Amino acid sequence: MRSTTLTSALMLVLTGSVWAADEAAEKIRQQLNSVDSRLKVQSVEPAPMAGLYEVVLSSGETLYADGEGTHLLAGQLYRVDTEQGLVNLTEQKRNEARQLAMQGVEEADMVVYRPAGEIKATVNVFTDVDCPYCRKLHDEVPALNRMGVQVNYLAFPRGGPQSKTFSRMESIWCGNEQERRERMDEVKAGDSISQQECDNPVQAQYELGQKVGVTGTPALVLEDGTLLPGYVPAARLQQMLELN
Repeated sequence: MRSTTLTSALMLVLTGSVWAADEAAEKIRQQLNSVDSRLKVQSVEPAPMAGLYEVVLSSGETLYADGEGTHLLAGQLYRVDTEQGLVNLTEQKRNEARQLAMQGVEEADMVVYRPAGEIKATVNVFTDVDCPYCRKLHDEVPALNRMGVQVNYLAFPRGGPQSKTFSRMESIWCGNEQERRERMDEVKAGDSISQQECDNPVQAQYELGQKVGVTGTPALVLEDGTLLPGYVPAARLQQMLELN
């Protein structure tokens, strides 16, 4: 009887906690919608810090709110750890979401540069073919391949769908696997290619980049979801990926 009573009490506590969290989430959604209906809330969950809720917008931005949705914080939430120091909990959560989003991209939809031997690591790169630092990184792809790093390119034409770069990148993606690499090499070397039209993933990849936090190019996404904005030399990547 005592065990049954304790179990029932525990269930009531858990049910009450879930109900309170759901109620807070609904209040937060309503408050944000009343301020600006364009603010689309993707998720609301209790934050690691008591009394706060983590609010993720469809744009990928993270906010923190009180249970009434009347106060908001924008920024990073850290945990003080005696062994690890300051742990960025916000970025950890973003990495998890970014990793999941990247898993939804088929390799067949990317421009892939594979190592000749064993694949020791994979780096996804959001690129713009007219970006100088993207071209600089592209020059180091052979070195990365020799280290065992597979480089997967995704399209992120910074000027958007109406830009000439967007059209050039569509033409690259209109080829088969080998043709895509050849066209990518040509365009990044400053050469021109013939304009082609086809069903392609350039728009979808551009939108994905915005969703996962890409604001410029190149932008590298590691296998654990870590986002590295800007050009990273091959030697530095080798250290970060702990490759011998």
